[in-house]
Amino acid sequence: MLSIGTKAPEFELNSTPDQKLKLSELLGKNVIMAFYPADWSPVCSDQMALYNEMLKLFTKHNAQLIGISVDSKWSHLAFNQSRKLHFPLLADFEPKGKVAKLYNVYDEVEGESMRALYVLDDKGVIRWNYLSPVGINPGADGILDALEKLNHQ
Repeated sequence: MLSIGTKAPEFELNSTPDQKLKLSELLGKNVIMAFYPADWSPVCSDQMALYNEMLKLFTKHNAQLIGISVDSKWSHLAFNQSRKLHFPLLADFEPKGKVAKLYNVYDEVEGESMRALYVLDDKGVIRWNYLSPVGINPGADGILDALEKLNHQ
């Protein structure tokens, strides 16, 4: 994974079939980047549902959550609607895994993102990261701890 203190690499990905999101558009907010293997998989579904429930807590810390996987913008749209998620899912679809590779969290064997978390400060600098075993939901405690520390700096 990229090191703590590193400026997060810029990227632009589809957040809906007709809209894109640039990381730099989120400057001024803390950013939680949740890389995950695939829409619809049981662990990913649980992880994204948990984060959806935690949004109010994240917002209290001036944080924007974004989910990123190699699924297409259309898969994300259906997954987002099905799960009633209230945060953007970004499609790292073509070229496949380009952003996951930028952040050193691409699984070449499986052809998908690893289950990885980054917390960026409001200037776009990585302040916390965590790589979870692929079959385990990393939960939100580490994210909340990282956000608490950012607020007390």
